[in-house]
Amino acid sequence: ADGELVQYHYGLKDLVTILFYIFIAIILHAVVQEYALDKINRRLHLSKVKHSKFNESGQLVAFHLTSVVWCLYVVVTEGYISNPRSLWENYPHVYLPYQVKFFYLCQLAYWLHALPELYFQKVRKEEIPRQLRCIALYLLHIAGAYLLNLTRLGLILLLLQYLAEFFFHMARLVYFTDENNEKLFNVWAVVFVVTRLFTLTLYILVIGFGLPRVESQALDPERGNLFSFLFNNILFRMSVLLLVCLFQASVMWRFIHFQLRRWREYWHEQSSRKRAAAGTKQQTKLLKRDSGYHENGVVKAENGTSPRTKKLKSP
Repeated sequence: ADGELVQYHYGLKDLVTILFYIFIAIILHAVVQEYALDKINRRLHLSKVKHSKFNESGQLVAFHLTSVVWCLYVVVTEGYISNPRSLWENYPHVYLPYQVKFFYLCQLAYWLHALPELYFQKVRKEEIPRQLRCIALYLLHIAGAYLLNLTRLGLILLLLQYLAEFFFHMARLVYFTDENNEKLFNVWAVVFVVTRLFTLTLYILVIGFGLPRVESQALDPERGNLFSFLFNNILFRMSVLLLVCLFQASVMWRFIHFQLRRWREYWHEQSSRKRAAAGTKQQTKLLKRDSGYHENGVVKAENGTSPRTKKLKSP
């Protein structure tokens, strides 16, 4: 009523909040699985491998769509898109609005809940290392942005990442229902490249050029300023940028390798179809000739007689 704005900072009590929302995420995961994905799986009659991948993509489509809408609402209402300078102005951003803090806690809770879900969903042993790497990378980046007071930059980067991931898993769902439909994979490829370029640009803009202009911040545990002094060190900033560039380069290399393999498989499939079509045409021609053969311009049957019926002379 008096116009005061209440803000929050991180602390040990966040762990209790995250634990509570881990249980909420497990319940929501079970609801989506039982009332949506299981019903679709019964109609599609997928194999065990496709069944597991379909469940994974179905859960992530629901999560990424919700996160994209929620994150877009937060960055628009907080003015981070309309004023890009706010991404580094007044750094460190120790005190957060309620919706920003709540968004980060829910994100951490979701990716932590994915660990017990590996057991509940009975994920195959071959898939566990890949999913563990994915979960670890998301937790590292989200927790790093939260603890290093880079929450504003982290929101924009999560929005870009979740948008690309949404199109990828949506394309997988469409592919499982119709294997001849791969149009969404092309859409995902374009969105992926664009989001990678925006991600790298934002990292260089904020960490390389924005943060060095901020006034030096000393270590101040009483204010909660524990990590911002690291960005005053040029060696630390350059190390972070180098790691980011190397990571983005590895991601793009894997993407290019995936696309080349996909195109090779596509052209191999098209060439095999053409060879099969040419073979069927040749077989049809041979079948037509099998009814007889030509000798001196006259078609004769296999026993050497002419297939034409002879007229009987009257005695």
